[in-house]
Amino acid sequence: MAKKGLEPDIDSIVSLCREGKNFLLSGGAGSGKTYALAKVIGKVIVEYPTARIACMTYTNAAVKEIEDRVNHENLSVSTIHDFLWDNIKSFQKELKLILIELLREEDSGLTIPDVEVTDDFFKDLDDGIQYKEFTRLKDGIISHDDLIQLAHGMFKKYPLLCTMVKDTYRFIFFDEYQDTHPLVVEIFLTHLKQSAKSNVIGFFGDSMQAIYDDVIGDLDLFTKNGDVTEVKREQNRRNPQLVIDLANKLRTDGLEQKPSDDPEAPNMVDGKIKKGTIQFLHSDNPDISNVKNHLKWDFNNPRKVKELNLTHNMIAPKAGFKELMEIYDNDPIVALKSDIQKKIKESNKPGKQPIVMVPDETFDQVVTKLKIKRKTGESRKDEILRLHPDLYNKVKGMLYEDVKKIYLDKEALIDDKKQNNEEESRKGSKRDRLIKHLFKIQSNVHLYEEKQYNEFIRKTEFYLRTNKDKEELANIINKLQQMGENTIEDVIDYAHDSGICIKDDNVLNFINEKTYLYDRVRKVKFSQFQNLYYYLEGYTPFSTQHKIKGNEFDNVLVILDNGNWSNYNFEYLFHNRTDRQSVLSRTQKIFYVCCTRAKENLAVFFYNPDATTLEKAELWFGKENVIKV
Repeated sequence: MAKKGLEPDIDSIVSLCREGKNFLLSGGAGSGKTYALAKVIGKVIVEYPTARIACMTYTNAAVKEIEDRVNHENLSVSTIHDFLWDNIKSFQKELKLILIELLREEDSGLTIPDVEVTDDFFKDLDDGIQYKEFTRLKDGIISHDDLIQLAHGMFKKYPLLCTMVKDTYRFIFFDEYQDTHPLVVEIFLTHLKQSAKSNVIGFFGDSMQAIYDDVIGDLDLFTKNGDVTEVKREQNRRNPQLVIDLANKLRTDGLEQKPSDDPEAPNMVDGKIKKGTIQFLHSDNPDISNVKNHLKWDFNNPRKVKELNLTHNMIAPKAGFKELMEIYDNDPIVALKSDIQKKIKESNKPGKQPIVMVPDETFDQVVTKLKIKRKTGESRKDEILRLHPDLYNKVKGMLYEDVKKIYLDKEALIDDKKQNNEEESRKGSKRDRLIKHLFKIQSNVHLYEEKQYNEFIRKTEFYLRTNKDKEELANIINKLQQMGENTIEDVIDYAHDSGICIKDDNVLNFINEKTYLYDRVRKVKFSQFQNLYYYLEGYTPFSTQHKIKGNEFDNVLVILDNGNWSNYNFEYLFHNRTDRQSVLSRTQKIFYVCCTRAKENLAVFFYNPDATTLEKAELWFGKENVIKV
């Protein structure tokens, strides 16, 4: 029988609200945290019918989900960025002062190149400081990342602002708190204390699913000092019993889940928890075709089946963005530069003959002097001239010191810290400014295709006034849809000229500062980026393990391959390498997230495991479920 009334954990949260205490609801994967959030909001509305409630999450989709569950005139649901902007945008004088301070701070990351920022720098702004989808700091236009810093500075310096927010909202709730930027948490748990007014700050989430960098991760500091009271939500409404049992073995925080008491929960059948299946598959052959044959799942159905990889390298050729991946992850000039730096570093060790570097040497002069060779005996210079003469000729006359500054990282291309295009702006993304701009272009096309016209107009500079404008817009979108065979540069220029996506400070600075990279990417067919977009937005059967968070599928295959990514190591996980705690912790969390996506069947594949790994696998999965294929 389902329990009547509120569930114990929700009841505890409501009691804390009555007492005016800040709280944290910690719930494992599939525990129904958003459901609990909606229940708490509903109860608070009943008990405090005149109190205003703010609820913050990360995406417009999540905003809509919460609004669909609870709809009340005193409830304001928004993204964190929108909430912050709504509460500071009226104070233009103070905004200008804080932004000037940030522009003068060397480590703020906010700069206007070759411009002196004076005390009255923004005095002539007709529209004041504006928050938009793009950045143009000289005109007082800030974007998402800038907003976090600006809001933090405002709340830190102006206690009256803290009082106004507390006066307005008696309750402020955060969904998926673990992904919140530390500065946001500092605003609400530290700076708001400057006001003597009282209100309740509530957090809902799971520290075990904090798989991104540059986020708060957990609230241990605040729970230990008494600022926040933790309540644990132990039920699981998603996973079958065997996956729940495995997940409990993987958690490191003491939270142990159990099946829901609700017979209507998704993981229940006829009032009983589904059993499900878990398998640890291994082989001395890295080819996973035998794994797929063994599982007999429909890997062509991305709604039912997901294959999860830690890295994108194996996925790129299948998904159709191999050329872009090779630019960001396998650039020969960057590799040669790395070889040079290693050789110079080695020469400075005791007993070695130091390499003397001469000021103003060109890249070609340094390469020729060092004579770096491959194992085959061929010089690295000759190899690159044979395979990539255009790239070598592009940099050979540049100063070596300038070539040293060329830095490429595949995370700048395929960083999955954003679960969808609406989350692209969240702090912490490693996507570079060019890729972010291309995402804006394709996202705007997607919004139009999905008939989300209001959102589309908000994100573009296209002015829609007449029926003729509508016809012109339809023609523009149609052309963009047909430009797959055009170059990326062609599409950027056309999107800018048509007003669909203008070139803001971010992309213009990128083009001027990252000339080597831009010159490579601009010549690539736009279809390569379109394929990347479709992949990262979940329209293929492939996904990375970061991308999958928040989703669920009937059948999940997890490929345990580090892909030479030093931040993770699955062998450490099975060997419990506590001497490498940071790597172990990241790997534990990503593995937990992957395993708990499965609603029916879970399989993991480990290539050529050693005896220790197999022993741990038998402990976690059961000896009968450890299978060689």
